[in-house]
Amino acid sequence: MEPLDTPTREIILTAQKNEITEYHIYKRLSEAVKDPHNKKVLQDIAHDELTHYNFWKDYTSQEVPPSTLKIFKYYLISRVLGLTFGIKLMEKGEEKAQETYEKISESVPAARTIIEDEDQHEKELIALIDEERLKYIGSIVLGLNDALVELTGALAGFTLALQNTVLIAMTGLITGIAASLSMATSEYLSTKTEESTRDPVKAAVYTGTAYLGTVFILIAPFLLLDNYYLCLGITILAALTIILAFTYYISVAKDISFSKRFVEMAVISLGIAGLTFIIGYIVKIVLGVDV
Repeated sequence: MEPLDTPTREIILTAQKNEITEYHIYKRLSEAVKDPHNKKVLQDIAHDELTHYNFWKDYTSQEVPPSTLKIFKYYLISRVLGLTFGIKLMEKGEEKAQETYEKISESVPAARTIIEDEDQHEKELIALIDEERLKYIGSIVLGLNDALVELTGALAGFTLALQNTVLIAMTGLITGIAASLSMATSEYLSTKTEESTRDPVKAAVYTGTAYLGTVFILIAPFLLLDNYYLCLGITILAALTIILAFTYYISVAKDISFSKRFVEMAVISLGIAGLTFIIGYIVKIVLGVDV
């Protein structure tokens, strides 16, 4: 084996660090999960990462320690936000590293083969992960979308019609709770008629919880502040933040376009909010209501 030049050696040492770090991440995750299927998938990925680490070590003849911070970061993300999201987020972070490895393929011909093998094999293994929350992601989206569109719009209308933060919060809370129960019931009945492996009760719980959680976030400003226009502004900002965060989660976990889905959800939510704000103004003028 020919001696490596310094730049190539540094790149390979970085590759080693990435591989041994990911080995420890997958190993820790495999020890933490209870599902036998997911445990086996994670063990297989960990084994591959260790094999790749040893491949690079043959060129450097040097042991490289893992990144403790990265292990902690992705282990925590995977445990809190789900295996699929955590793993895919980590693999997205390695895309630039893969491009760098391509540059050394002239010095290390076998590098191209090991990179292609790693990319293809890991994608296949990651696709095998069976995670409950992803089965019910449609139910969560249903709850979030409906709450964002319906309640943001309703709060905009209530703000102009009622002009009292306590009344707006009370009306919004009653409306939100009633709507969350209605959505959960509808999702239960809808899922029950589907020919799928999804449990109707779990689907209803996911939808209702997502809706209710969004309700409390959106009405919180009206419970804490007195200026109803400021509260409405904060509510709209909170709605956009929820859309941004959840769209990012879905785009990573499901490999879909982030920008297209974010713009679509934001335009719909803000459009409905603006429309109901105008309706609230018209109702106030026509009925002569002055609260």
